[in-house]
Amino acid sequence: FSSRRRHTRYISVTGVQTCALPISQVMAEAAQRHDVQRFILISTDKAVSPSSVMGATKRVAELLMQGVHTSNGHAFTGVRFGNVLGSAGSVIPRFLEQIKAGGPVTVTHPEMRRYFMLIPEAVQLVLYAAALAKGGELFVLEMGESIKVVDLARNMIRLSGFIPEEEISVTFVGRRPGEKLQEELIDTNETLEPSSVERVFRIRSSYVPEPAFLSKIAEELEKRAGAGDTRGVIDALKQIVPTYRPADPPLSPPIPSAKREFRRMRRIGSVG
Repeated sequence: FSSRRRHTRYISVTGVQTCALPISQVMAEAAQRHDVQRFILISTDKAVSPSSVMGATKRVAELLMQGVHTSNGHAFTGVRFGNVLGSAGSVIPRFLEQIKAGGPVTVTHPEMRRYFMLIPEAVQLVLYAAALAKGGELFVLEMGESIKVVDLARNMIRLSGFIPEEEISVTFVGRRPGEKLQEELIDTNETLEPSSVERVFRIRSSYVPEPAFLSKIAEELEKRAGAGDTRGVIDALKQIVPTYRPADPPLSPPIPSAKREFRRMRRIGSVG
């Protein structure tokens, strides 16, 4: 969103899951040109020790956001989310549909655990970040213990008036490439610092790449992705995100229209 009230502009942005890097970079560059004073990047816990391209590009987007801040003096900051219950793509609507259909309810793995937060908590975190930001920080909400996804599924079956495994079964379908059993909120080279708001923490990282290096790698990533060079993208991501461990087997072939999509986003970002 953008607001001109009191001569201050705010912008909050989240990238499409498979294209987090180019969208975030285009938006950050546009915000710079238009003198946006507070820019909030919506990131994810999948950016921590990523095992997928989505998570790795989210981590690069975080670094780019911090690099943009150091170059213009405005408050460019970010927040890391866990899974937001009830949001688009949440497991809750899918579980409800499966229960309504009589089952089975599908879970990837019996030991799969995730951090969950409510929509009001997610909104508050963004607003707190906008209020607290000095620039270059990442914020995260203290979310307690992670929850087993299978326990969530069984509780939803009970709350719907059925008996798990007897009236509606739970089926394990297996993990997808790059999907971790347990997500984390901070990386091994990061620490948490308290903020002035209870349960909201700042993330401090000991790994801060030079802005020139970031810009060079981002350009290289865009070229390789546009050319459909999957292996080149992975190699470039490894350079900038040392904790990135690609899934095995390798990624599926890239979308043929990737180059056109990159050009389209660049045109959108240059408007105005």
